[in-house]
Amino acid sequence: MNDAEPPPRGRLRALLRSLRPDLAPWHSSRDFRLLWLSGCVTSLGSYLTYVAVPMQIKDLTGSSFAVGLVGAFELVPLIVFGLWGGALADALDRRKLVLFSEAGLGVLTGLLLLNALLPTPVLWPVYLVAALVAATDGLQRPALDSLTPRIVPHDQLTAAFALNSLYRNAGSVAGPALAGIIVAFAGVQTAYALDVLTFGASLLLLARIRAVPPPTGAERPSVRAVLTGVRYAWSRKDLLGTYAVDTCAMLFAFPVAIFPFLASELGADWALGPMYAASAVGALAVSATSGWTSRVHRHGRLLVVSALGWGAAMALAGLFGNVWPVLLCLALAGGADQISGIARSTMWNQSIPDEVRGRMAGVELLSYSVGPQLGQVRAGGMAGLVGVRASVWAGGAACVVGVLALAAALPSLLSYDDRTDPHAAAVRAEHAKAEAERARAAV
Repeated sequence: MNDAEPPPRGRLRALLRSLRPDLAPWHSSRDFRLLWLSGCVTSLGSYLTYVAVPMQIKDLTGSSFAVGLVGAFELVPLIVFGLWGGALADALDRRKLVLFSEAGLGVLTGLLLLNALLPTPVLWPVYLVAALVAATDGLQRPALDSLTPRIVPHDQLTAAFALNSLYRNAGSVAGPALAGIIVAFAGVQTAYALDVLTFGASLLLLARIRAVPPPTGAERPSVRAVLTGVRYAWSRKDLLGTYAVDTCAMLFAFPVAIFPFLASELGADWALGPMYAASAVGALAVSATSGWTSRVHRHGRLLVVSALGWGAAMALAGLFGNVWPVLLCLALAGGADQISGIARSTMWNQSIPDEVRGRMAGVELLSYSVGPQLGQVRAGGMAGLVGVRASVWAGGAACVVGVLALAAALPSLLSYDDRTDPHAAAVRAEHAKAEAERARAAV
């Protein structure tokens, strides 16, 4: 054996070290640790309400249509206030905006609790609060998403997104299961009460984060400011490609709405829960082995390849007639989607100037809110025309074709390289200048 070559055990250890999550943001930024812990607490609590609301509507009405109507009440406020929240995030202290909206979400959950405690709970307040929660979430999300680049070093942004994804994916696997048990055995009132408590804990953590004031000369929030952000997104064809690829993937290959019918067609009604969880399991596996993503530089190519993987895995899921390969394909799709999310987030955070970052987060919110909603409609409508499994595999195939077409039409997406991209270089210089100013102020 060559003396310079490490022994097999050493190579295995090196491989495992390269796969484990990069903890650099956790070690380097106190504010990131606080934000991450707040996210863990809020994520767990939010799943309690996420499960409790449809269960309460079902108990009150017995109507599946009434349960599905929640989405209609949520979509428009999320879009409108998401765009406005992006303008606010660029003009105000992002930490304060996150803090106040978190408090608002806690109050709204408290209203759900009060309604649930009535001798005869009323239906319309549930819909009203659902709409207000969507609006408040739309105000918060751009500030929350654009906060991380201000508190994490520029070269650690990929690792920061992977760490955030780790708790989100873990929550998406464990949260619904835990929420289902609590709602089933202790009632929706207990679920709402526990969620209110998690908001209190989250607020205590967020309050300790240092102020994140807006950039000097920040544009006042207005319709004109929102349009400025939209024009900036349109001018960046590489960014436009990330939005287009994600929307294409969700439009054609997001068949979650027909999972109950797919499980029945496969003769495995018991597999409905695992079908919902499978993609989150795949995403969690990628998050837990995400160390390699910090060494990637061509994020546009990574995005395209992972979106193709998502579509191909969904196409295979529709072709198999046995539930176990279907579950495996759904897990592979979830892993590919997680890689796609890492690539998108890194491109946005590495290359978008701070003065428009909040508005870009609002545009991002619009893209990943509309795509899944339209995808549900596409999957359900197509299933009625050609069958359930055909809807799944044809949607996956259409996703592959669509992503290839977008990659060909937007060559700047494939050519993106954070080492040479001028936008990334400008943001990197901006970060270095801010770090130097903070160091001088600390002396």
